Amino acid sequence: MSTEIDYYELLECERGADDSALKSSYRRLAMKWHPDRNPGDAAAEQRFKAISEAYDCLKDPQKRAAYDRYGHAAFQQAGGGAGPQDFGGFSDIFENIFGEFMGGGRQQRGRGGAVRGQDLRYDLEMTLEEAFAGKAATLTVEVAAPCEPCGGKGAKPGTSARPCTTCNGQGRVAMRQGLFAVERTCPACQGAGQIIADPCDTCHGAGRVEKQKTLNVNVPRGVDDGTRIRVAGEGEAGARGGPAGDLYIFVNLKPHALFKREGTTLFAVAPISITTAALGGEIEVPGLDRNAAVVRIPHGTQTGKQFRVRGRGMPALNGGQSGGGFGDLVVQVEVETPIKLTKRQRELLEEFQALETAEGGSNNPKQQGFFDKLKDAWNELTE
Repeated sequence: MSTEIDYYELLECERGADDSALKSSYRRLAMKWHPDRNPGDAAAEQRFKAISEAYDCLKDPQKRAAYDRYGHAAFQQAGGGAGPQDFGGFSDIFENIFGEFMGGGRQQRGRGGAVRGQDLRYDLEMTLEEAFAGKAATLTVEVAAPCEPCGGKGAKPGTSARPCTTCNGQGRVAMRQGLFAVERTCPACQGAGQIIADPCDTCHGAGRVEKQKTLNVNVPRGVDDGTRIRVAGEGEAGARGGPAGDLYIFVNLKPHALFKREGTTLFAVAPISITTAALGGEIEVPGLDRNAAVVRIPHGTQTGKQFRVRGRGMPALNGGQSGGGFGDLVVQVEVETPIKLTKRQRELLEEFQALETAEGGSNNPKQQGFFDKLKDAWNELTE
């Protein structure tokens, strides 16, 4: 196929389109031009392959960045037209010189062109109660899975790929650039080491197909907002028989109506009555374990006072059942003023107010201190 057609035009997308728009457009066009829907139409088959090639490039952030800057030239080799599997140029030189020390380059490619599948991300929304107890979650993810008819090989069942004559099946070719002798991805087979002469009708030589997969995952208790859980081997299938990537689950906790969380510590604000604040007593705060936490309020408690209940916070991630595996619950009280008084209640409060005034306000030291400071300030101004 010609590589002169702009990939964005092929996918009928603007250059600034996000991943979701690219994927949606690709699915629509792939369905329209799929060979199964256009039997015997060679032009439709070529169109389908062109659309697939464009999406394969633009869905990869690195490839898309290179394409946006250099166009199709970003994927051209000195010895022939390469596809979007290889960037060529200095990237290959750096990969060969430093690849051994830097983890093997940008792609985890094995002998015979096997490439490790891409990792996938899944955002899982959970409540604080679910994070407290743990959760058995059922996830539905879209992945590139091995093509069943060809077993992931890309060749039509009953046929097989032949070794690439350009690289003798190695997937790499040696070439000299000035004083350096370097290896580069074979431009003929794109590093596969093999040529598929008769591609599979289902995957059209890719060896992989898009499908939905359902996974059952046990999320441990104690996870926090932003916790990352790795599920090995549940990412996209590797190309040409390569190992699958991993699935990374990122936990997003919903805001809670009562509690705020900092690590394993839970914070709550609890209203108390004037009488409880003045005389003392007990209040109950509902716990995430469905058992109430009892907080003892001493007499004379003021608004903003905090009380710590040991071992009634969040469990430590993978922590045990012992108290040491749980954080604390911090309860901050707010003294609530009654808004509707009966006649008798008003009489009693008025009587209390009269006694308070007669005794000089000794029961309200903060209030008396405030007025003393205010009086001193006025005296300084009038001197």
